[in-house]
Amino acid sequence: MPRFFFTHAAWRRAAAMAIAWSGVVLGAALFSPTSALAQTPSPASDRDELIRAARDAFAKRDRTKLSSLRAQALDARHPLAPWVDYWELTSRLGEARTDEVEAFYARWPGSYVEDRLRNDWLLELGHRRDFDTFARDLPRFKMNDDREVTCYAQLIDHLAGKDVRDTARRAWMAQREPDEGCQLLGQTLFEAKVLTPDDVLRKLRHATENNRQKLARQTASLFSEAAGKAMADIFDNPARYLALKANAIGHLRTELASLAIARVAANDLDAAIRLLDDRWGDILGAEHGAWARAQVAKQAALGLKPEALAHVRTAWKTLPKKLEDTPDWSDETLGWLARAALRQGEGAERWRLAQRAIDAMSITERNDPTWQYWRARAVQAQAKPGEAGDAARAEARQVMETLAGQLHFYGMLAAEELGAPPALPARPTAPSDTERSAARARPGLQRALAAIGIGLRNEGVREWNFTLIGMSDRELLAAAQWACEREIWDRCINTSERTKSEIDVEQRFPMPMRAEVLAKAKDIDLDPAYVYGLIRQESRFIMDARSHVGASGLMQIMPATARWTAKKIGLDYKPTMITDRDTNLRLGTAYLKLVLDDLSGSQAMAAAAYNAGPGRPRRWREGPVVEPAIWAENIPINETRDYVKKVLSNATIYAGLIGGKPASLKARLGRSIGPRAAGAPPVDADLP
Repeated sequence: MPRFFFTHAAWRRAAAMAIAWSGVVLGAALFSPTSALAQTPSPASDRDELIRAARDAFAKRDRTKLSSLRAQALDARHPLAPWVDYWELTSRLGEARTDEVEAFYARWPGSYVEDRLRNDWLLELGHRRDFDTFARDLPRFKMNDDREVTCYAQLIDHLAGKDVRDTARRAWMAQREPDEGCQLLGQTLFEAKVLTPDDVLRKLRHATENNRQKLARQTASLFSEAAGKAMADIFDNPARYLALKANAIGHLRTELASLAIARVAANDLDAAIRLLDDRWGDILGAEHGAWARAQVAKQAALGLKPEALAHVRTAWKTLPKKLEDTPDWSDETLGWLARAALRQGEGAERWRLAQRAIDAMSITERNDPTWQYWRARAVQAQAKPGEAGDAARAEARQVMETLAGQLHFYGMLAAEELGAPPALPARPTAPSDTERSAARARPGLQRALAAIGIGLRNEGVREWNFTLIGMSDRELLAAAQWACEREIWDRCINTSERTKSEIDVEQRFPMPMRAEVLAKAKDIDLDPAYVYGLIRQESRFIMDARSHVGASGLMQIMPATARWTAKKIGLDYKPTMITDRDTNLRLGTAYLKLVLDDLSGSQAMAAAAYNAGPGRPRRWREGPVVEPAIWAENIPINETRDYVKKVLSNATIYAGLIGGKPASLKARLGRSIGPRAAGAPPVDADLP
């Protein structure tokens, strides 16, 4: 049955694109002079009205009006006609014909909207089960970054008789939200016994751990409709499920009960422990019981509970011997077991338990710089004295040497473990005139900069990133340089960061407003490298940046914080001033200095406070006194943990650029972090 509107992820993307056009002044062509539609544009007011009317028609699902506006845009050879064309076809994609889609591709070859529509069309073909057309179109999908498309592709290969056990399982396991394609893949492969009950349980565990109720219910339905309903009950009230319903599905009793206990642990750790100790520990058996104990340990570690390490020990002891080195626990769980060992362990036990958790991770996770670094530290710390420990020390050193020189938190720490802060890479040869001209001649980059220039940042960024696919280091440097010269700093930085062998540190770490930043920092005794490190992470130097929670400007200040800080420093302030460059910089640096002073001068804690509010790092510092890198790695909010590490590594690089010599990340981190010292000034309770 034809559908009036597209119901897959493509519709959500297209709607977001339509909304992004609001309030735009359309003063430049998004397509190159060689485009079939390029010509002298009509008056700006007409361009505005046409695009706004088309966007409104798309948002209101007025297909008749949208079709008329599309015809007008094409007839007028409007520079933004591709987008009106995209909206019109997307609005009726559920009933579109293949020849119409192919004609769209032909009108806009090589463009972002062509590949975006191909993504949408592949999802529609999967929904229609038109797998022959899907298979013909898929090789032309340049971005190839849609998980549901990947699931459909794996399903088609399976139906063609190919062995997809490993590739399909990876695609299906990587699903984060419920969708038709991955569910169809899972159902088909489960019925064919390509996916096993253990695979389904593993995915159920991941969904439960990550609080993905809809995905958990969809996954459990592969077992049976009753199992899917049981997962809904488990998410709704796990304690009631265990008390009243856990025996309803006999063959899945222990599996589902362990998931229910994990849900209890996420909300009431003590209640989960009682359930395991009083009854369910024996019922679950060793493997399921150990997983449930690992979930208790994970939640205790996330809460920075003093008893977390004891729960880690219990989880490991509960494992059956055959699984003691290879528990079927998620990387997320194992990561928190390792963090608990680092934070609370002492002596040899700290490093033994940390290494045990790291060694049990997937290969991909173990190769992450975080765990490479901490495993090397653990191997080194446990090395026996003298010749007996030489091999272990050599192993640790080799890992540190591999990490050293990489421009990230753990790369810098690894370099200092080897004896000295890393020197910044030598700057490569600047792009030649020929290379720069080639970058400027790329239609995709032209369209992207034009879109950004008229306020269509989301569309411009997507077009820019799409055009970068397949570029060499030299081409990326030239493209980044063009963005730098246009002061579009986020594209400058992100493009430069894509290079692999030719690394231009000054391009990756630009210093706009250098005189102003250095002066403001000096006025309040604040490290300018720290300020730059924070701004780069907060806004990428976008003057009018605004977050989804309302933070604004260069230093991403919340309105209430701006008002409070302005009052604190005696600034005559109006809300409209928050995005003014100088005002935002003054307020942001003043607030950062107040936070830094409140948190004993710790740049790690102050960065955490800037991101998550000062109350959280005040709580997170309670407990054992630890080295700052361990404290940072144990921040229980993923975004804030990543933010702190990036701000501090950014600041270290900026310090090297400003000072002209290698800077120390360890010196910036300080010696240790722990409870506020006795006799220290009381906390500033008014600090927002």
